[in-house]
Amino acid sequence: MGTIYIGYTNDLKKRMYRHKKGIGSKFASRYNLKTLVYYEKFNFPMPAIRREKQLKKWNRSWKINLIKDFNPNWEDLTYFFD
Repeated sequence: MGTIYIGYTNDLKKRMYRHKKGIGSKFASRYNLKTLVYYEKFNFPMPAIRREKQLKKWNRSWKINLIKDFNPNWEDLTYFFD
């Protein structure tokens, strides 16, 4: 388990394409973050942005437990989200 990146997007498919090509955020590019292991879907931007801010305040072990509950094997979910 390496670096955990948390971000908001209104187009997850496009965002993951950019991350995998190394043209995503500078942070994701710097740490070679190309695997989607967790996501949450929202109908409106504001709740998603609030959740992003909340998760960024969590300590690392809470984030790891959240991911493990959702995706126990830390599989790349890039091609499986809806």
